[in-house]
Amino acid sequence: MTSAPNVTRVSADGVAWLASAGPYPRSTLALWEERPDAPVVLPCGTVFDVVSAPAVFGRRMLDRLWDEGAGSGPVAVFRGRTLLFAAPGTAQRLPSLLDWEEWGSQRARAVPPLLCHSTGDAVTVPPLTCDDASGAARWLVAPDTRHPWLPGPEVLLWAAVRAARPAVRISIFPPADQDAKVYDVSRRR
Repeated sequence: MTSAPNVTRVSADGVAWLASAGPYPRSTLALWEERPDAPVVLPCGTVFDVVSAPAVFGRRMLDRLWDEGAGSGPVAVFRGRTLLFAAPGTAQRLPSLLDWEEWGSQRARAVPPLLCHSTGDAVTVPPLTCDDASGAARWLVAPDTRHPWLPGPEVLLWAAVRAARPAVRISIFPPADQDAKVYDVSRRR
């Protein structure tokens, strides 16, 4: 089994990629040069979308992506949520795919809502370096290239469904009637 890499420092190419998401990349780079320990708010929708999941469920999704799939793009944690960086357009498509999978049905109540951020939204990205794991924002998988692979809506749907399997029991049989009388007919005379 492959597990998510433990990369907590953003490479120079990763910094350039993140800064390219903002309206003023040079200003963002100058800020980070002066204060690499500062989190920054960046807009979504052009360079990346972000799918935000509650921390535990998001970590299960991340584990599925690395254990059973192609891996993930950059991933951060911030204020009790896991932020999965995704291909632009994912935030518009993923909700309809989740609806198609009957995500909101009665049997899927244990599955938490996923928040999708795209054009018009912004997210706080963690500092470039994070030596203190107890910080409010930190990278689980830091960007390390100018063109990171970013999962699309189908890949994230697959990871969410796989992560939900232990939490949701799906059966083609109706639930057993708890008040029914059961007789053992295997010992007939």
